[in-house]
Amino acid sequence: MPRKRIAVIGAGVSGLGAIKTCLEEGLEPTCFEGSDDIGGLWKYVEKIEHDRPSIYKSVTSNTSKEMMAYSDYPFSDHFPNYLHNSKIMEYLRMYVKHFHLMKHIQFLTKVCSVKKRSDFSCTGQWDVVVETEGKQRSYVFDGVMVCTGLFTHPSLPLENFPGMKRFKGQYIHSKEYKSPEKFREKKIIVVGIGNSGVDLAIELSHVASQIWLLKFSVFLSTRRGTWIWKRVWDHGMPMDTVLFTRFNSIVCEFCPLFLINRWAENKLNVQFNHELYGLQPRHRFLNHQATFGDDLPNHIISGRVLIKPNVREFTETSAIFEDDTEEDIDVIIFATGYTLSFLFLEDDSKILDSQHSMFKFVFPPQLEKPTLAFIGIIQPVGATIPTAEIQSRWAVRVFKGLNKLPSESSMMADIRKMRGKLEKVFLNGPRVTYGRVPYVDYMDEIASEIGVKPKPLSLFLWDPLLAKEVLLGPCTPFQYRIQGPGKWVGARGAILTQRAWIIKPLKTRVLACHQPPLSMPFWLKSVCATFFLLVLTLVVVKG
Repeated sequence: MPRKRIAVIGAGVSGLGAIKTCLEEGLEPTCFEGSDDIGGLWKYVEKIEHDRPSIYKSVTSNTSKEMMAYSDYPFSDHFPNYLHNSKIMEYLRMYVKHFHLMKHIQFLTKVCSVKKRSDFSCTGQWDVVVETEGKQRSYVFDGVMVCTGLFTHPSLPLENFPGMKRFKGQYIHSKEYKSPEKFREKKIIVVGIGNSGVDLAIELSHVASQIWLLKFSVFLSTRRGTWIWKRVWDHGMPMDTVLFTRFNSIVCEFCPLFLINRWAENKLNVQFNHELYGLQPRHRFLNHQATFGDDLPNHIISGRVLIKPNVREFTETSAIFEDDTEEDIDVIIFATGYTLSFLFLEDDSKILDSQHSMFKFVFPPQLEKPTLAFIGIIQPVGATIPTAEIQSRWAVRVFKGLNKLPSESSMMADIRKMRGKLEKVFLNGPRVTYGRVPYVDYMDEIASEIGVKPKPLSLFLWDPLLAKEVLLGPCTPFQYRIQGPGKWVGARGAILTQRAWIIKPLKTRVLACHQPPLSMPFWLKSVCATFFLLVLTLVVVKG
């Protein structure tokens, strides 16, 4: 029987994982990439292209290396915990070489259209038209994996800012920003206080116009404020390795939202008072994406970045804010996010509705055959690479018929339930559509579909050391290779050494002293978890 042929659209982090999982399951992938290289969003180039994602030169990851690795290919132990985009590209090239993926990628190839074949209801096949060097070619595929990401089409809401037409200065979207040099000695306002907005404001503050060293001209404008968290958490550990654990996920299931909000807000306000710094948001911590801003408090307290409310209107040379203050500006940078679009689908409502409804953010529910999957079109509260990878692992098994999807009505009911749940937590906005989901919960949900969700209780029976680390340690992607389809023999070793690999790049100056004892909270958690597992094991054995 011939192998099923799968089209993978995009050779970024999601697309590379999709190619590898296709090969893992014996499928034949062909990846179409519009640029001349892998990496997608993480590939820095000076040139800005309309239909491609773009990053600025200094971009560094917000998730740490142990948490953002592919599940069977850890980062090198000497890599820093948070990675510059060039380091991520180095890792991706190593991944591609190790799994021999390059021969499956067609570069400089744009996907023009993806359409159901006339016999789709029987075959589930797709007609895919691509263009290379001005020449179009047609292919027939048994399945399609869309891995184009979320950060291609910028949202530039000029209509929300009266006076933009008469503004005489320069304005750009953050997608067009590359480095601060061309903005030297300019008076700048950054509109939007997400991760990119904060990064740009901090970076630009070092080159912006300074008048008599008294007035610094980088303004950061926000409608609703934000909660600021830092990459470095308690005891200097990467934030996600401390917070995103299976133990914490279990605790959160039984803890009311208001208590989680109170704990998080108190924790962040201990670092600095958000109200005092003009950042206090109108929403609770869990209601909207928090912003990474390790250096923002320092730049506010030193006067380099000035927090301002929303812009009411622009004049020819200034911005007037909702508090009636006015500031002269030369440059406006809109860090206002992105819109979701799949132009090659030609807005076919029979494939994807206007709300981009997808079963578990992967499968359009209304297709007669489940042969189209959207990979990485999600914003987890955590790392994207492992999230997209586990989506791919599920998708290829559905393509092969090894996993079955529920009926359309059941999938739509699940989508409505999930959307309602997200709407209760998050403010109105695109994050409900794009899937702002808790990392551990979502990974476990998809892992359950495949049969690879870790089971600390059963692990405790034959490997208590591994069980303790799975329960208490960082919920790294390697946990989803311990058992089941795609089991990796190196998973146990990767999990048991992950703490050492977190610490190793920090030890560039080794002190001749003994390691301090574990903190009391971790010690208590270890004892409680071991006792909890032991009791459950005895109950199961007696039962």
